[in-house]
Amino acid sequence: MSTDVASPKGQLLNRAAREYKAFHEAIQGLNEEHMTEVWLGSWSIRDVVGHITGWHREMAPALERITRGERPVLPGVSYDDVDRWNAKFAASVRTTPVADVLLELDESHESFMHAAASVPDERFQPGRAAYRIVEQTSAHHYKEHGDQIRAWRESRGL
Repeated sequence: MSTDVASPKGQLLNRAAREYKAFHEAIQGLNEEHMTEVWLGSWSIRDVVGHITGWHREMAPALERITRGERPVLPGVSYDDVDRWNAKFAASVRTTPVADVLLELDESHESFMHAAASVPDERFQPGRAAYRIVEQTSAHHYKEHGDQIRAWRESRGL
């Protein structure tokens, strides 16, 4: 089933694809030293990438549950403490080679977008769970961190 590009779902998935490309452009050409330099609080770009990947991996199953007509969040799971989740995801890649972290980002993005594309179009109304999950985990997230990285690069002359 194809998605109407003018529908809320189509617009959101297209925006996610554009922002993902822009995020990749923001990190393009950076070496291992740049990618592992701590500059965003206690995070490096590798940590930022691990954080994004973690949310992909956490939210793709939520979208799969929505597709099956289930509640997106499993009983007993809470995302109220976002900082704890963010720290967990960033810490999970602290010793992982940058090349592996970047490969995992691409793989997790592909899985996440596949899960998003599988959700019925009618579940993608602004304010509904599928829309919020996809917006926050993809387009918004890529833009937020891409903007931070571009500003950092500019401040460093990179």
